[in-house]
Amino acid sequence: MENNTMKVTEFILVGLSQNPKVQSALFFLFLLIYSTTWIGNITIIITVITTPNLHTPMYFLLANLAVIDISESSVTSLKMLWDLFFHTHIISYNWCIAQIFFIHLTGGAVVFLLVVMAIDRYIAIYKPLRYLMIMDTGVCISLVAGAWLGGFAHSIVQIGILIQLPFCGPNVLDNFYCDIPQLIKLACTDTYITELLMVSNSGLLLTLIFFVLLVSYTVILVKIRTHVTEGKHKALSTCAAQIMVMSLNFVPGMFIYDRPFQVFPGDKIVSVLYTLFTPMLNSMIFTFRNTEMKNTVRKRMRAFWLSKRTEPPQ
Repeated sequence: MENNTMKVTEFILVGLSQNPKVQSALFFLFLLIYSTTWIGNITIIITVITTPNLHTPMYFLLANLAVIDISESSVTSLKMLWDLFFHTHIISYNWCIAQIFFIHLTGGAVVFLLVVMAIDRYIAIYKPLRYLMIMDTGVCISLVAGAWLGGFAHSIVQIGILIQLPFCGPNVLDNFYCDIPQLIKLACTDTYITELLMVSNSGLLLTLIFFVLLVSYTVILVKIRTHVTEGKHKALSTCAAQIMVMSLNFVPGMFIYDRPFQVFPGDKIVSVLYTLFTPMLNSMIFTFRNTEMKNTVRKRMRAFWLSKRTEPPQ
């Protein structure tokens, strides 16, 4: 074992159920969720691109969050849907590592982009006259690129630590996708120090950013309630939507990563919420909580259906 004479080349994913009928039902359920994620986020992206009134820093960041949500959902959903449909639950070592890399790349990018969105709201409320000057196109693009680079740095550190571990059996992962908490337990070496490093890089970092953002939004909300008169309802609604999205992204992540890696019965349920439901709910929250976005989407859909009805028959 020390000489890696039995190196693991593939892992078996236990999944959510071993019952073929339950797997078929889960396939259609998660296909619906994945399709809704695509439709909702693509709607946001197209609406922002095609509506001049939405060419502002806030909606630019929202459209980029939609791109990340689609990417994050695809990393886990496509493999899971394949396994549920064909009843195969095997993933190679290399694909397992690649899946972990992209999960933490997109997850890290979401976290850092939510920080950027909080900064955007802070500037909009505290520096309204200079807001568009400060958050110009170049700054917005740089901040989004920085969010992706932050996610890449976070992910590459995780992978750099993980690939140094020897895996020589067993090879059964009690999850529906590859992730560090389950995989690290299969290493045939002492992983105590490695677990501490992983927790520091994921869980503690998430917790720190979460509480900093909570304090930031508290300051913003106090400013809105005491000083903002024009557009107060819109500002409160926007901040409320961002706080809801922030909580959906941070709380499940802290539950999974902010502790020494142990397998709890609720881990799979939290993982489903974190990887499948959250990317779908993000688009819904921002669409239905934002009056301007909601009205624009309605107008676009109404115009689309009217154009279809007035088209001459072929």
